[in-house]
Amino acid sequence: MIQTAFVDMENMFQLLNTEPEIVDKPNARPLKIRSGFIEFINVNFSYVPERQILKNVSFVVPAGKTVALVGPTGSGKSTITRLLFRLYDVSSGEVLIDGQNVVDVTQKSLRQSIGVVPQDTVLFNRSIRYNIGYGRPCASTEEIEEAAKAADIHNQILSFPEGYDTIVGERGLKLSGGEKQRVAIARTILKAPSFIILDEATSSLDTQTERNIQQSLANICKNKTTLIIAHRLSTVIHADEILVLNEGEIIERGTHSGLLELNRFYANMWQQQLEPEKSDRDKQ
Repeated sequence: MIQTAFVDMENMFQLLNTEPEIVDKPNARPLKIRSGFIEFINVNFSYVPERQILKNVSFVVPAGKTVALVGPTGSGKSTITRLLFRLYDVSSGEVLIDGQNVVDVTQKSLRQSIGVVPQDTVLFNRSIRYNIGYGRPCASTEEIEEAAKAADIHNQILSFPEGYDTIVGERGLKLSGGEKQRVAIARTILKAPSFIILDEATSSLDTQTERNIQQSLANICKNKTTLIIAHRLSTVIHADEILVLNEGEIIERGTHSGLLELNRFYANMWQQQLEPEKSDRDKQ
């Protein structure tokens, strides 16, 4: 046991001594939110020099509007959100929030302004109250319950024998997929961010559960600047603009109906996704 503890200590000290690649500039200032828009200008990026992920990507998410990113796996959708969070710095180009380059503001203020509902929700082996409150640790019990009501999970929690004190298990294994997503939504509502990112938020759910959760997602995105990453195109037909990525480039952009009229890459993706859904309905 002592030997194992020494090995763990060594690993811990190695981790603590690791210097982060992304650091704040000496004169970095807190992000100031004004109208609330996001802009990518001629962004190029690669994780390794041999393979470029994003190629001259430019787009704007206007204040209070919803923009969706769609495309095949590996097209660069998730990379865009990592650059927005400044988990990486762009190779060239600019990522702006309200006209402020993300490299010129503090990482803390940047990440506090963005709320994410991810595909795989990370839950701690603690109570539901703790997991929702993680969105804003200083929140009161009343605020946590209000967030749960807005995410449409409050009544479900009250039906559990221990209510909000129910332990969710390791990574939330005691909750269903839909319940875990609603906890993530409640957590984001509690955080009250200026910008919302839905990163494949319902892709791991069945169609019926996905439809039930869509209203909760619509509530948190209302009048918020929202960026959606989606695999199922049916979840983004309401977006103000849809950007179609392929091999790191935006090859099409427009509304759902406009892209269908183009009858190109997006329309082909839409048709391919419709066929399995139609087959499932026929079987039922």
